[in-house]
Amino acid sequence: MTTNNTLNLAVGGMSCASCSSTVEKALLKVKGVTQATVNLATEKAQIDFAAPATPEQIARAVVDAGYDAEILNASGEKSSTSSAPAREGFGEGALVAIAALLTLPLVLPMVALPFGEHWMLPGWLQLLLATPVQFWLGGRFYRAGLKAVQNRTGNMDLLVAIGTSAAYGLSVYMMDKGNGHLYFEASSAVITLVMLGKWLEGRAKRQTTAAIAALQALRPDTARVRRNGVDKTIAMAEVQLNDEVVVRPGERIPVDGLVLEGSSHVDEALITGESEPVVKAVGNKVTGGAVNLDGLLLVQTSAVGTETTLARIIRLVEDAQAAKPDIQKLVDKVSAVFVPVVLVIALFTLLGWGVLGGSPGTGGNPWEQAILNAVAVLVIACPCALGLATPTAIMAGTGVAARHGILIKDAQALELAHSIQTVVFDKTGTLTVGKPTLMQFEAVHGERGSMLTKAAAVEAGSMHPLASAVKNRAQQDKLDVPHATDLQDVAGKGLSAQVGDTRVYVGTIRWMEELGVSAATMQEVLASVNANAATRSWVAEQTDTGIRLLGVLAFGDELKPSAQGAVSALHGLKVDTVLLTGDTAASAQRVASELGIGHVMAEQLPGDKSKAIQALHDSKRVVAMVGDGINDAPALAMADVSFAMSTGTDVAMHTADVTLMRSDPSLVAQTIDISRRTYNKIKQNLFWAFIYNAVGIPLAALGYLNPVLAGMAMALSSVSVVTNALMLRNWKPKVGA
Repeated sequence: MTTNNTLNLAVGGMSCASCSSTVEKALLKVKGVTQATVNLATEKAQIDFAAPATPEQIARAVVDAGYDAEILNASGEKSSTSSAPAREGFGEGALVAIAALLTLPLVLPMVALPFGEHWMLPGWLQLLLATPVQFWLGGRFYRAGLKAVQNRTGNMDLLVAIGTSAAYGLSVYMMDKGNGHLYFEASSAVITLVMLGKWLEGRAKRQTTAAIAALQALRPDTARVRRNGVDKTIAMAEVQLNDEVVVRPGERIPVDGLVLEGSSHVDEALITGESEPVVKAVGNKVTGGAVNLDGLLLVQTSAVGTETTLARIIRLVEDAQAAKPDIQKLVDKVSAVFVPVVLVIALFTLLGWGVLGGSPGTGGNPWEQAILNAVAVLVIACPCALGLATPTAIMAGTGVAARHGILIKDAQALELAHSIQTVVFDKTGTLTVGKPTLMQFEAVHGERGSMLTKAAAVEAGSMHPLASAVKNRAQQDKLDVPHATDLQDVAGKGLSAQVGDTRVYVGTIRWMEELGVSAATMQEVLASVNANAATRSWVAEQTDTGIRLLGVLAFGDELKPSAQGAVSALHGLKVDTVLLTGDTAASAQRVASELGIGHVMAEQLPGDKSKAIQALHDSKRVVAMVGDGINDAPALAMADVSFAMSTGTDVAMHTADVTLMRSDPSLVAQTIDISRRTYNKIKQNLFWAFIYNAVGIPLAALGYLNPVLAGMAMALSSVSVVTNALMLRNWKPKVGA
């Protein structure tokens, strides 16, 4: 049986969309590689492969294609063995500064000419300044351009190398002929501007990965482990399952685990998006990366390494940023033919101006202007912006969503979420708290507190959810609950126990009738019970004259505080809402009415839920499903976009496209909002990327754009696209959503 594996590579040396396409093609040629996705913005490749391919062979294919390749481990870090050489020498910023210092004396005289100043340097000095810029600082363009030719493709570096070489060569030729009109400033300025643009672009791209960097920074390097009663600080790699980890106030919790001792407020903001610290006490789960604020905790480790919640979050965000939405696949097809088309346009520009551009009788050389115009075409036609338009927006969108507790599994989900028309909610655990609460209790004889005390005494020995609700309410009201004896569990009916000198019964209305309680009396009590309390338990006691009704306990599954705002926010986004639940029609209708949900489907089995989603599909709706239980998994799989609460089951989370790190339904509307904003940024970026070339190339070909201005426009195109995407980082959830 063939085993499929996934490999992540850091790819160096890519300069534009054509480069990422070349790397993808090289990877797919490796026997055993089934899929390869290369992201220009993150400079990473994700490869699915099986035997006979090996990670080393895959990395070698990238190197043979002319790029650097470094194998990343499961944590996203570079392995100790790398196929890429270590980078030495000047930093990128220093090289840009050197290029600018050498180019400035060449450009300044050109700026002064319109003002009647002639500061032109001697030709030999211009050559001395331009040569290191062209062949030392610009050497990268020659190396990368040569690799592109060897791969029978084209890229930005090839365009820059050809264009600047033409301007430099023309200047050397003119100087040799004794002509004082040289163009060294054009070749040097273009190289300097391209370098500046790539440097600014790199800085901006690093900001798009800030979300992942912030998450990775949450990982402590060490943990304080208690073994055999001794506390010892060890490396995280040495921590094992079930180890007891000591976490002091102010420290980050290093592992996922269960609190064994202590209590504290814990800040989970960067993991769940929850702004307020949460209280953690014995028995509560804690998540690695959260900050322990004010108490000493002893935590039993339940997950380490790549299995921790934090590691899974980082993996989800990285996978989402690596994936390509459908719109990017179209861009890749355009980029594949872009450079060859530009070379053809530049050739026609050269020939057109060279043959037709001369003015008879003027004595001018038309080929001089022809070369400059062709250079301008080559320089401005950079496919960088096309390659960055989509991934930078995806990275910024998924990153800011993760910061607010929304984990989007892939780019397709982010792309599709903007068009959601109907959101289908499960009820229990999604819109409601998911566990019964004692909403009301009414006494028939005696004090309400006395009745609740007796009921709590009987329920003390039960693990039933209703019993827990009674005990919680008694604890909340600070009642002194006596010890009950002779507990008897009557299957399907209830419990009875001896409380002091009295036999107390807690159970169903049918059992009460069997015990002899008057049905008319119980109906009178029901008149005062909240209709939203769907479940009731009756309390009675044995007296000398028979069984006497003490009162009723009314339970309900309370709505989450944010449920109403969540539904209202969706309606504000023009999204319809549906309640789909296995509960009774009466219970579902009450919840829907309170929240303003117009369509209700109740008493649905798991198979029925998926059929209901299919029916909405058949009506040509883009449907999202929100759930948290195992019974929701079929419906989640059927929906166009599926949402699962992180507090729900693992099955639901693995099935869903979006995991909500807080049990908060308002995050659904926030997901749709950030998806719409991200998709708008993608469209804006693609528009600007295309418009730069659609306008710039004709202007350059017609002679209205000199090479220096073309270089400035090219640099500006990439920087503007990345900067536009970075504006998504300022997104904040709407208040009340």
